Amino acid sequence: MRLHRNLVYTTIDSLNAIFNEGEYADKVVARALKKDKRWGSSDRKFVAETIYEIVRWKRLYAEIAEVKEPFTREDLWRLFAVWAVLRGYPIPDWRQLEGTPQRKIKGRFDELSKIRKYRESIPDWMDELGVKELGEEQWTKELAAQNQQAKVILRVNTLKTNREQLRAILMDLNIDTEYLKNQPDTLVLKERANVFLTDAFKQGFFEVQDASSQLVAPFLGVEPGMRVVDTCAGAGGKTLHIASLMENKGQLIAMDLYESKLKQLKIRAKRNGAFNIEYRIIDSTKVIKKLYEKADRVLIDAPCSGLGVLKRNPDSKWKLQPEFIDNIKKVQAEVLESYSRIVKPGGQLVYATCSILPSENDEQIKRFLTTENGKEFTFVKDVKILASESGFDGFYMALLQKNN
Repeated sequence: MRLHRNLVYTTIDSLNAIFNEGEYADKVVARALKKDKRWGSSDRKFVAETIYEIVRWKRLYAEIAEVKEPFTREDLWRLFAVWAVLRGYPIPDWRQLEGTPQRKIKGRFDELSKIRKYRESIPDWMDELGVKELGEEQWTKELAAQNQQAKVILRVNTLKTNREQLRAILMDLNIDTEYLKNQPDTLVLKERANVFLTDAFKQGFFEVQDASSQLVAPFLGVEPGMRVVDTCAGAGGKTLHIASLMENKGQLIAMDLYESKLKQLKIRAKRNGAFNIEYRIIDSTKVIKKLYEKADRVLIDAPCSGLGVLKRNPDSKWKLQPEFIDNIKKVQAEVLESYSRIVKPGGQLVYATCSILPSENDEQIKRFLTTENGKEFTFVKDVKILASESGFDGFYMALLQKNN
């Protein structure tokens, strides 16, 4: 177990891009992994996991290393030294790591681990907000769960294959998977692997999608032949799931504000063999008005704080601001008000977020049901998923029925 200079330099460069230049961790990691064609899978694993680990524990490590943002290159090396000591790596005699105070690092770690905001490495305002909305006990459990590494979950594309076949194909590639109880289209990888390089992925046999996210499309209760509208489709993970549940029969309209996201969805849909999807950019209110009272099912996968998916996007802890959450709640209320009008009498609506905050979830639904438009709906049921209980992402979904 020794540190390799070129891998560590790549890690330091990547941390600089994330912390000092505001780049997104997933994009930076993807770029870093392409840096040297000679790297084997264990080299790439080291680079990806080390970057994510240091991003995840930034506040704790910075406190231990006694450095403050914006980080100089020397500061980034100090953060790395903390990571290496706590992970049990022997410290090499490189100039940048000279004088690493190993005993002090371990002592500071023990000391700071008694305080939640350092132990779980989050900003003060986020800790206060979590306690306010979920209470001390629940928030503490949830934070610990959100700091676990996310598992790789596949959604089997039933337009092209089934779970048993896909499992066998992956087994031949030495990729071991297991089934997930009550989720018939889901496979969980026993160990992390780059599944995007497999022919099975290129042929559209599966998508990578968290287990909680995979519950949304079935919750919508779609059937072949329906007219379904996914109002915030994005790059379309849930859209593609809906298409497979509809067996490509009926009309599925994928809408988004951003053309670039719908272009991505088109590429994915082609690979998936999903051809009942129409694409509409929301470039004016007319696009929505044309669909008023036309859809059997409407999905509002609302923009949100993303506080249910921190294990997947640890850098959002540092990029999120309290004002963003205040603003996003207004947006959520607006999209509920506007997009709910697309549901026809007797049709159903699902409102979903990847947040765990009641103010973005059930409180939004309660407020909506008191509005003029909301009074036309009846609350059917909702599901609150916490990472501390499920082991997967935190999610919320509510099902509403429009009165006849």
